[in-house]
Amino acid sequence: MENPVGDVLAGVGPRLRALRQARSATLAALANETGLTASTLSRLENGKLLPTLEQLLPLARAHGVPLDDLVAAPPTGDPRIHLRPVRRSGLVMVPLTRRAGGIQAYKMIYPPAGRAPTMNLQTHEGYEWFYVLNGHVRFVLGEQEFRLGVGEAAEFDTRIPHWIGSADSQPAELLTLFGAQGERAHLEPSRH
Repeated sequence: MENPVGDVLAGVGPRLRALRQARSATLAALANETGLTASTLSRLENGKLLPTLEQLLPLARAHGVPLDDLVAAPPTGDPRIHLRPVRRSGLVMVPLTRRAGGIQAYKMIYPPAGRAPTMNLQTHEGYEWFYVLNGHVRFVLGEQEFRLGVGEAAEFDTRIPHWIGSADSQPAELLTLFGAQGERAHLEPSRH
């Protein structure tokens, strides 16, 4: 008799090992990151222990992948991503990433300058990068003020007081990458 659940769980070990090795992480380092023991991690990777949800959740978070990737969930047949915009004070924020932790991507639509709330500088932990897709952006960073147009980008530490909004009577659309833990969004060449 077939055991589809057992078959799915049996395939988790090789995926866990591949994810850990791709990050060049040791079992000890992953144990510190997840709260699981190195022994448990080794048994999971070798297929000697079938994973539980309590073990898979911290592993998915540590590797920065959706839980579905760990268990190789079958495709739903619908490849569309159903985005759920968030609206606040005229600002529309569309999350583009679904994984927990790491750098998050958003499409931001700022309302025209006359309809936006008053400028209020903010600070918070993290690092942000944005690229102007459409319109013009007024960007205040500390004591400096910038006007950016289509095709221009900015990158900054969000602990510096900042504000972003449309610079004129048209909405401004941005692609934003944000790392809550201070991860930087720019790419650096690998050093092998």
